[in-house]
Amino acid sequence: MYHFFAEHKNVFDDHIVIGGSDFNHIHNVLRMKAGEKVMISTGDNIDYSCELAQYKEDTCCFKILKQNEKTNELPVRVTLYQGLPKGEKMELLIQKCIELGVTEIVPVSMKRCIMKLDTKKADRKIERWNTIAESAAKQSKRSIIPEVKPVMSYKLAVERAKEDGLIFVPYECADGMQKTRELLGSLKKGTHISFFIGPEGGFDLDELEYAKEAGAEIITLGRRILRTETAGLMLMSVLTYLYEE
Repeated sequence: MYHFFAEHKNVFDDHIVIGGSDFNHIHNVLRMKAGEKVMISTGDNIDYSCELAQYKEDTCCFKILKQNEKTNELPVRVTLYQGLPKGEKMELLIQKCIELGVTEIVPVSMKRCIMKLDTKKADRKIERWNTIAESAAKQSKRSIIPEVKPVMSYKLAVERAKEDGLIFVPYECADGMQKTRELLGSLKKGTHISFFIGPEGGFDLDELEYAKEAGAEIITLGRRILRTETAGLMLMSVLTYLYEE
């Protein structure tokens, strides 16, 4: 079943209207016919089972069959603060973390980041990364489209995360896997978690101290050293295993 997203203003009592690029995809690429069923989400944990009713000019109208009570989101909210990796690693990371249920991704400029983005490059990157995010959300049938935020400085990111809730910082020199198990296994439904993942060069010690002062828990992900693009995927997999309903 195909999956699309619609704005609230296009959702009515008994039907949903879709236009723009999705209309072109539905009409000219998929060549969908009246009666074919799809899932439509509004981006805020509301899903609808629908069927195509008709095409009208440059829009398509879907009849609402039912509103789904259960969505495809994890019962915990996860913001991934990712130290900017080099090359195209960020694209893979965004795609896979969204498939696994991340709520939001914030690229972070850290001291040991190899990649440096000026404002012009950053704007283009963010636009592309959000296109990848939307595609991944549709493919994995998410109920929301997780947003990739503009690149933040490390200190600003930590202050933002402190306001949201719990902060976890995986660090290769940390020990005590039992502590990690206990912390990740004791989260309550609706909890907002922030994970900070270092870049290829890892965290600077000053960055770790700043996170600790903000109340972050420094945790280990095991004895093996994970690449920057692997750590977030590992954490999302663990949370899916523990909390998927």
